[in-house]
Amino acid sequence: MRWELTPQARRDWLRLARSEGVGAVTFEQLIRRYAEPGRALAALPELARRGGRSQAPAIPTVEEIEAELAAGQALGARLICSGEADFPRSLAALDPPPPVLWVRGDFSLLHRSIVAIVGARVASASGQRFARGLAAELGQAGHVIVSGMARGIDGAAHEGALEHGTVAVLGGGVDDIYPHEHHDLYRRLTEQGCVVAEHPPGRQAQARDFPRRNRIIAGLSRAVVVVEAELRSGSLITARLAAEQGREVLAVPGSPLDPRARGANDLIRQGAALCEGAEDVLRTLETLGGLREPSATYEGPCPAEDSDPTLTQRVADLLSPTPVSRDELVRATGRAPGAVAAALLELALVGRAELLPGGMAAAA
Repeated sequence: MRWELTPQARRDWLRLARSEGVGAVTFEQLIRRYAEPGRALAALPELARRGGRSQAPAIPTVEEIEAELAAGQALGARLICSGEADFPRSLAALDPPPPVLWVRGDFSLLHRSIVAIVGARVASASGQRFARGLAAELGQAGHVIVSGMARGIDGAAHEGALEHGTVAVLGGGVDDIYPHEHHDLYRRLTEQGCVVAEHPPGRQAQARDFPRRNRIIAGLSRAVVVVEAELRSGSLITARLAAEQGREVLAVPGSPLDPRARGANDLIRQGAALCEGAEDVLRTLETLGGLREPSATYEGPCPAEDSDPTLTQRVADLLSPTPVSRDELVRATGRAPGAVAAALLELALVGRAELLPGGMAAAA
């Protein structure tokens, strides 16, 4: 869905995105059901009540949202909502996209062909040299490089691509510089490249934020290249998310004696494309098709009188830690898809259900 948001609608969009219990999937379901962010905001307390919550979810005040907008403006950053024309089409193709992005620097880079280069924080000198050279060659070929501004491979990739275009996705706010030794790299990224964050300015990244950051890195990319990674690492999470999103995954082989090579070697074993240089990436990009935004329609609100506490409890009982599709819940309950979707929304807003991409849900 593409929107022309008024200033008031943009504030409501941001308020909804920052509301308690509203993640990317819940946000998208609310917009589909209520069409306008203001109407969705007004419906939140009643939806939470139907889900069994005695207190309404915390919704940021208008003053808090104005403060966030002012903080971003003071940094020279720009807020882009997922429904707006300037929102990156690669991210809009996700199911669901992040509701909002803060962008600092040259946001036009987000609309070009992007390749992710990720890898170990404690990277070898040869791994960093490879990442730096690969980023420079891909940049010369016209591609933007995205990474996470971490130590090691990420930083080397940004350095190699600065001259041609690079994007850093941060786990905290758009002004959260981590590690601290990357202050100069951050400055150059804002001057020559682009910095992106999903969280408000001033927010420091926490451990739970990095999978969301990795999802954006993968979502911006047409292909993800893993240079060095141990078997349990954020880089492999990025690779998995990229594969789930229909992006191409490539991995640089390494010595079996180096633990930092085990993750990349395992990706190759599982079917990732082998990357020994820029030619492998460019050849892969030539075979990739375009990305299409998922179709989305206004489903219409579920009136309060149609809410059925019995159905809500039945849906809650059917959920487990194993994700299940909404279609399966419709079959199991024998109820209309809209009624089941409304019940899931109510449960999600009170923390009893987790809405997942692809129309899936699980017990929270």
